[in-house]
Amino acid sequence: MTDNEETGFRIFGRNVLKIPCFRDSFLYSISSYFGVGLLTFLVTSKPKLSSHVGFASYIVVTLGYYTNCRINYTNQKFQMAQIQEAMHRAAIMEGTENEDIIQTKPMFEEV
Repeated sequence: MTDNEETGFRIFGRNVLKIPCFRDSFLYSISSYFGVGLLTFLVTSKPKLSSHVGFASYIVVTLGYYTNCRINYTNQKFQMAQIQEAMHRAAIMEGTENEDIIQTKPMFEEV
């Protein structure tokens, strides 16, 4: 292994720590697994039931948080692309007679 390679958890040759939202979703889901499993065990005193309920909470939190995070990530990425395009157009038009269009026209249209 060379010094340039980063160490990390790899699945199918891909460093999963670089996947947006992956780390946070699994940290929250593991916490929910232990919390809900422990709470269920304290209430029912049935270890098999508490492990099943804990695992179900793990799956629900993983899928729910990851989906929500990816939707927000995609929206932010799209907005950043719009901002970059608007800044690029503004830089091109700066110093021309069309510069007043930049000042009067809103950069973002409501969708």
